[in-house]
Amino acid sequence: LDGDGLSPAGRTAVAELVAAADQGLTPADYDAATLEGLARGLPHRSWNAVALARFDLLLSVDVVRYLDDLRGGRVRLGPFGRGRAAPDLDLASSLARAIAVDSVHELATSLQPGFAQYRNLRLHLARYQRLAAAGAFTALPPGTVHPGDGFAGLGRLRTRLVDLGDLPASVAADIGDSTTHYTGAMVEAVRRFQVRHDLQADGVLGPRTLAALNVSYAVRARQIALAMERLRALPRLAGQRFIVVNVPAFRLFAFDSVGGTGTPSLQMKVVAGKALDTRTPMLFEELRYIEFRPYWNLPRSIVVKELLPLVRRKPTYLRSHAMEVVDARQAVLGDVVTPAVLAGLTRGEFRVRQRPGPDNALGLAKFVFPNAANVYLHGTPDTVLFARSRRDFSHGCIRLEDPAGLAAWVLRDQPAWNREAIEAAMAEPPSTRALLTRPMPVLVFYTTAVAFPDGTVHFYHDVYGHDRELLDALRAVGEPA
Repeated sequence: LDGDGLSPAGRTAVAELVAAADQGLTPADYDAATLEGLARGLPHRSWNAVALARFDLLLSVDVVRYLDDLRGGRVRLGPFGRGRAAPDLDLASSLARAIAVDSVHELATSLQPGFAQYRNLRLHLARYQRLAAAGAFTALPPGTVHPGDGFAGLGRLRTRLVDLGDLPASVAADIGDSTTHYTGAMVEAVRRFQVRHDLQADGVLGPRTLAALNVSYAVRARQIALAMERLRALPRLAGQRFIVVNVPAFRLFAFDSVGGTGTPSLQMKVVAGKALDTRTPMLFEELRYIEFRPYWNLPRSIVVKELLPLVRRKPTYLRSHAMEVVDARQAVLGDVVTPAVLAGLTRGEFRVRQRPGPDNALGLAKFVFPNAANVYLHGTPDTVLFARSRRDFSHGCIRLEDPAGLAAWVLRDQPAWNREAIEAAMAEPPSTRALLTRPMPVLVFYTTAVAFPDGTVHFYHDVYGHDRELLDALRAVGEPA
């Protein structure tokens, strides 16, 4: 406040709270409407010093809460922790300094995640919010419509595809209202929609495609807002290169820097943990080394649940799968399953490992970022699974579509590990370890909305139910995003 009422910095602060929805936050959580209404009446003749002080206090508390939510998210959910982004920042002092020089907006901007993904999602959020506010959302009629078929919902479909950006408005105008059959540009637009929603891009309006088309704009806006909430909870990254695995997208993205356009230097498909029982955990760790032609040391859980029943039925199973038994002193006991070996495996005194080679379950490369869950990235001989859209098939670790490509990107600043050296290490024994001269951040992450560099936003199935959990957590602390 100043002598004439609300100061310029105060007006900026109120405007930030009113525009909280632009960040995927809820203005009501910060008393935005109340503060905006009161601010319009300042200076107010009926207000004494106490009333003015109360207004100033309310505005200050709400702005600090808003800034705190911007820098670390609204809830503590997942492994990253609310506020970990800037734990030693004194928000009250920072706000006081910003008010003194009228830089409240700049302070708020500085506390937003530095990821280009966050900035790009904000643009898509604004689009879906505008669509949601524009009016009623009418569902498309059920059925299965193939290219060339007649379709009673063609007009609504055309409008939907234009709204979502999959059909250019100029092309839609050329189609006109007289068309009664589902053909041509409409089919191509549906294929684009299907790609963005992780559906088979066949142009058929089947149950899954129609269900995705019938998800309201408001629900999609909320999905984007949940992704932004998760990004706010992440630790800050400096300018170094980093790797992101997005589990719902079943994709790995490798970035040269946090900012820029958000275009990854490398991306590939991955296979993640099964949704029912072996989910891949969310992690933020550092990649330390790559092991070429690795051994696969079978986890105790796999030995007990899967391997022991197999070797009891088929004692030659270890030999046929290039596996061997190792005792507690690391001595190799071979691949013959005797009663003594079986007893040792049952008691946990022995372990089993698979010898390196192209048929090894880890493929020819293993990317190690030490963590309590013992999760890592690795190759795989079972490449057929990459053809599927939903790829939750592993025991928790992450299988890579192109491990050699990722190794080349990771090691590109280490001349001794050029592409030829990498391929040679993968082709011939023995096992070799490439230590990174500079550990690289690896983020195993979860968002069901992803902004792509081509200006599109892709939506994915909530395979682990984490979006539902986050929405419940947000409802527990206030209005959902």
